[in-house]
Amino acid sequence: MAEAEQPQLYLITPSEFELSRFPDQLAKVLDAQEVACVRLALGSHDEDRIARAADACREVTHARDVALVIDTHLMLVERLGLDGVHLTDGARSVRAARKELGADAIVGSFCGTSRHEGMNAGESGADYISFGPLGASGLGDGSRADHGLFEWWSQMIELPVVAEGHLDAELVRALVPVTDFFGIGDEIWRSDDPQAALTQLVDAMV
Repeated sequence: MAEAEQPQLYLITPSEFELSRFPDQLAKVLDAQEVACVRLALGSHDEDRIARAADACREVTHARDVALVIDTHLMLVERLGLDGVHLTDGARSVRAARKELGADAIVGSFCGTSRHEGMNAGESGADYISFGPLGASGLGDGSRADHGLFEWWSQMIELPVVAEGHLDAELVRALVPVTDFFGIGDEIWRSDDPQAALTQLVDAMV
């Protein structure tokens, strides 16, 4: 991954979407750009709702040989036939997730802006670390993952890293040399034309 000419795309679904529309929208985006992984990131805790969304998205992603992971819901991974889990509590759940899912599943860990948490998650068995947000956000305490964090990680740590959260073309352009993946979600789904919005961000990688 580190030898790739440019970072790969890691798509993040909206926290809420219409099952009648979103899978088709996702399919068009996946057909327009090469994507490495999709994360089902629903805000709902309704297992039936999550299961139906996962089934619909899995049909789209697996037909295109794209991995599908789920945000947080570790116990649903095997039941729903998914490829892994994206954990949001840093290193805390990584070891348990790896033990539960086995060596072949994808286990990713969001570590906010903490280099220390990222290293701990990697040592606990994570396949990738994600840092963010990159752009201005009203979430949390307002802290951002800066360029220096990714630069240090890319020089010192072999584990793949994902840059996610409030990306724009300028941030993408700056981070190309120091990240393995761009985690892109609302940046494109809020647009009337997600394909065009993603293409703009991809163009910034060149």
